[in-house]
Amino acid sequence: MNKVRLGIIGLGTVGAGAVNLVARNQTDWKQRRGLDVSVTCASARDLSKPRDCDLSDITLIEDPLALVESDQVDIVVELMGGDDLAKRIVERAIELGKPVVTANKALIALHGEQLFKCAVAGNVPVKFEAAVAGGIPIIKAISEGLASNQIKMVAGIINGTGNFILSQMKEKNRSFKDALQEAQDLGYAEADPTFDVEGIDAAHKLAILASMAFGIPLRFDRIYTEGITALQSADIGYAKEFGYRIKHLGIAKKMHDGVELRVHPTLVPQKRLLAHVNGVMNAVLVKGDAVGNTLHYGAGAGAEPTASAVIADVLDLARDAQMTDGHLGSHPVWNVPSVPLGFLNDGLSDLPIKGSDEFVSAYYLRVDVRDEVGVMSKLTTAFANHGISLEGIKQKEPNEGEDGVSVILITQRCVEKDLNAVVGELSALPQIQKEIMKIRVEYLD
Repeated sequence: MNKVRLGIIGLGTVGAGAVNLVARNQTDWKQRRGLDVSVTCASARDLSKPRDCDLSDITLIEDPLALVESDQVDIVVELMGGDDLAKRIVERAIELGKPVVTANKALIALHGEQLFKCAVAGNVPVKFEAAVAGGIPIIKAISEGLASNQIKMVAGIINGTGNFILSQMKEKNRSFKDALQEAQDLGYAEADPTFDVEGIDAAHKLAILASMAFGIPLRFDRIYTEGITALQSADIGYAKEFGYRIKHLGIAKKMHDGVELRVHPTLVPQKRLLAHVNGVMNAVLVKGDAVGNTLHYGAGAGAEPTASAVIADVLDLARDAQMTDGHLGSHPVWNVPSVPLGFLNDGLSDLPIKGSDEFVSAYYLRVDVRDEVGVMSKLTTAFANHGISLEGIKQKEPNEGEDGVSVILITQRCVEKDLNAVVGELSALPQIQKEIMKIRVEYLD
């Protein structure tokens, strides 16, 4: 029986969930899989703080680097977050030949290339399924289940907090501010929600997904990132009138001349399954050249869903472990396909990352104008001047006592550079009362 001892660094929501999951299911793993997995050591910033797990049989070590070096630890499970100390922890584990399992998306997105090269050189596995989409096994799906395909597109709702806020704005007609406050009251959003609502968290995850799907370097710094803070409940209602729902998506597209990497609010047709993913749930659509579109849905965060992915990585390592004196021995990193394979042989694609001016999409525009004769003609003429066709247009009724109206336009697909030229031309008109709202439309076909 393969016996594996875990050292868990970080006893927050996910760390406590991992401890509980091991305690609850370790007997089952012994019986069905022949794997003896236990948590022997743990570390946290404040070991005196009450935890949502039983630590009575676990050695607590204040210094996380000392945990890595403990002879009672076979696999290092890094769940502390951040990217500075976490990077040093992973580097030290690799130096000692100890496999690493992490849920740290920022660590992988920002330092993954360096860490993977060290892992290859040291013949040490580094696994990170839980870094993207919580309990959804999307890394394994791309690297194993869809390995025969050329992946053309990955698009998904990969931040539960933002999805919850948009769901509240749609279902209860709430403002962004009120929906965010509810997310914070329920524990879905941090006191400082910047990473979630500005798209940074989703961009970390998209960098990882794109690297896995397309064999490109990790390019977090090249991802166009736009948050949801400027969205208004009116936009959500207007989108519905045209048959769309607004979702905050991470989108990666591979074309012959480059790759688009972008995170932003997106109009999605109501007929798409992705449009009906609500609350804190996540979903990732993967388009392969052979299989077509596949949709992977589930809990994208939380104690046990994320712990499920963490411990699944552990079980993969335990199953394939080479045993030395009853404990985990050296194990080739590439026996477990969890790292972009190009890092093994400098085979990463050199496809360029496209700038936002090169994006091709349809667009939703809300143009707030004074209700004057001839305004609609000026709007439509601007689009015609730049060769952009309109899919639909609606003028809303003015509110009582106001001289302004909202004009909603949906374009056909066009190059964003041309669309931006139209927006610039319209913004110069004296009838324009507010900044023009622009949201991309994706048909996901």
